[in-house]
Amino acid sequence: MYVSRSDSQQQNKKRRRRRLRRLVVINFTMLALILILGAVFWSTIFPSNQSRSGASNKPGHERADNAEATAPSQAGKGGEPEPKDQTEPTSDGQQPKAEETNKPEGTTDGPADSESEATDPAKPDDSGEQPPATTGNQSGAGTDDPTAAVNLAFVGDILLGSSVETTMRSQGFGYPFSGALDLLAGADLTAGNLEGPITTRGVPAQNKQYVFKGAPDLLKSLTDSGFDVVSLANNHTLDQGAEGLLDTIKHLDKAGLPHMGGGNNDAEAFAPVILEANGVKVAYIGLSRVVPETNWKADKDHPGVAETYDSTRAVAAIKRAKEEANLVVIMVHWGVERAEKPVEHQTTLARQYIDAGADLVIGSHPHVLQGFEQYKGKWIAYSLGNFVFNETATPRTKDTGVLNAACTKSGECKLTIHPMVAKQSRPAPADAEKSKDIIGYLSRISLGAKVDQAGHIISK
Repeated sequence: MYVSRSDSQQQNKKRRRRRLRRLVVINFTMLALILILGAVFWSTIFPSNQSRSGASNKPGHERADNAEATAPSQAGKGGEPEPKDQTEPTSDGQQPKAEETNKPEGTTDGPADSESEATDPAKPDDSGEQPPATTGNQSGAGTDDPTAAVNLAFVGDILLGSSVETTMRSQGFGYPFSGALDLLAGADLTAGNLEGPITTRGVPAQNKQYVFKGAPDLLKSLTDSGFDVVSLANNHTLDQGAEGLLDTIKHLDKAGLPHMGGGNNDAEAFAPVILEANGVKVAYIGLSRVVPETNWKADKDHPGVAETYDSTRAVAAIKRAKEEANLVVIMVHWGVERAEKPVEHQTTLARQYIDAGADLVIGSHPHVLQGFEQYKGKWIAYSLGNFVFNETATPRTKDTGVLNAACTKSGECKLTIHPMVAKQSRPAPADAEKSKDIIGYLSRISLGAKVDQAGHIISK
């Protein structure tokens, strides 16, 4: 699946570049004509007595073929449209929600921290509307410009249901994302994990203590806030059964929001979404190592999520994606909830993904921030925690942020974390003291890496 973000914006950029090129051509043509006419006039009024075989140049005589002009610089990225709260229709019923503990394959969920319903903070200002992404049919690995670069943004778990939906309907659809809007819409490409099905139908999953469900009209909050792709590979996508998963895919397609990690079969679930920005093609692959029941796994002629209890199919998907894109990003659901550091399967799988050709590995599921690690020059973010989610009794689940990756076409990425705190399901920049606390925490738990006071993630 190939998608080019914000087609209308890109078209406007292309039109501006074409106009600049036309102006340059016209100016060069006019300059050449003036020089030619001037030379003819000069030779007619002041005929030269010098031999044409000589090598000397007459002082003050400029040759037309040496005339130079400086090409105008390319226009920078225009401001992204800001989001706009939409009319709030009536919601369908929602199930109560709390976090689950991580389970081995084929087991059921156990008890988790209790969660409190969010109160209703003040409604943010309305702002402009962002056009949805459109589908293209190009192939290959993007521009040949070796200096091409792209700014990627990532966030953790996003829930559009339960108490989050209640807040959205009372405070505005854009409210949960309004505190981070500049970072979300300002990046070239923005991605997150969509935790839960988007449907008005379905049968709640059996043997699960907590299930999610989000209404389709809430999806516009994601596109309006600058999201370009979401992963469906997690332990809640089939909370309303296969019917809920297929409805989610349908509603995301209708909203113009690309998705990966789930599908009608394993081929669809493991297929990457390829986005292009600034001439750089980025392949996103969604994977989950948290699958409550084996029948949630996508297989031939069976809908489900792309599982990664081992790396076999993931490695094959990464190698295929590397042939089509400049950068390969893995968004993976794994680990143990509320665990401060990654467990063994996270570090093992991350290295296998990178060995196969992945350029970035972005984790979710623990609901808390985990550390960073660099392996063979590639970065791993083990967990970005909750982003827009129900509040829980665990304080660290409120610590979150937006991770920016400034990546070159060759796959070199520089990471920066923007510390935030989520209050009533709305993440916003942390104050100076809290930001220092989050950065210190991340430096302490990272593996062979640290975070400086500006949020830059560097190898020790």
